[in-house]
Amino acid sequence: MVLGLPHIGRRRAVQSALAAALALALLLWWLLPLGGGPQPRGTVTLATGVPTGVYERYGKLLREDLARELPDVGVRLQHSEGSVQNLQRLASGKASFTIATADATAAYLDGRRKDAGRLRACARLYDDYMQLVVPAGSKVESAKDLRGLRVGVGQRGSGVNLITRRLLKATGLDPAKDLDAVPIGIDRAPRQLREGRIDAFFWSGGLPTAAISDLAAAFPIELVQLGDLVTRLHAQGAPTRYYRAAVMPADAYPTVQRGRAVKTIAVANLLVTTDRAADDLTEGVTRTVIHSRDRIGRKVHAAQKVDLRTAIFTDPLPLHEGARRYYRSAKP
Repeated sequence: MVLGLPHIGRRRAVQSALAAALALALLLWWLLPLGGGPQPRGTVTLATGVPTGVYERYGKLLREDLARELPDVGVRLQHSEGSVQNLQRLASGKASFTIATADATAAYLDGRRKDAGRLRACARLYDDYMQLVVPAGSKVESAKDLRGLRVGVGQRGSGVNLITRRLLKATGLDPAKDLDAVPIGIDRAPRQLREGRIDAFFWSGGLPTAAISDLAAAFPIELVQLGDLVTRLHAQGAPTRYYRAAVMPADAYPTVQRGRAVKTIAVANLLVTTDRAADDLTEGVTRTVIHSRDRIGRKVHAAQKVDLRTAIFTDPLPLHEGARRYYRSAKP
């Protein structure tokens, strides 16, 4: 009650007070993060990859953005051999979130591995491109020419190793018999190629991968096309349906390609968690992934491919409910 005012004056004063309260409520609603309510807190672990790989670089930059958008959540990065090991750690509870290729995820599900049914997706990220690197002047013009050579095939827990084994099978080569398969990743393979300890190496990663760009700046290399294997790769059946024919654009590694595109195969990367992750946490992480695309993309070119319109296509995994909630709220 406002005393000492005429009836009309009291009514106007009450209306003004209500309008001010409504304006304040709207302002507070606007300032609160999406979803309102208590914000997620605690520490999560993001399993990435080898120190010089794209997963690791992306993870470091995403951690910076998560620190701004989810200030009460600490993010610990965890190195790994790659997609296969990442999924194992996630399912076992040793990691909270991870990045993994769609084919490795499908293999984990098809193998009915422990807690495979608990895996959920937050977003489709960017594509990995298969890259076969050899010294300049090498006689290797196709993967079938690797017979008898020393070849880096990726660490056993990596998605690189999974794809490489399938590619070699498509050429008719058995890595256990027909070549010297060296289980190393992108953290060690460039140096071993430069030192002549291996003759070639496979890598599956976003374009460009800094470790290959750095190698090209110090040592003359070539990229071998893999486009001739696409049909025979797909002939291996359902597990290979996640691979698509692709082209590495001429400007991916300009000093190596010299204006020439290289045919290869590509596979999508997913941001993966489990049904153990809280909905509000997963919603916040998913929102940050989408919002951070441009900033991260300036430093990790592959991240420019993250897109709200395609992020929901996370086959073979269903979306986590928190991620689903974010996409519903982000509809135009």
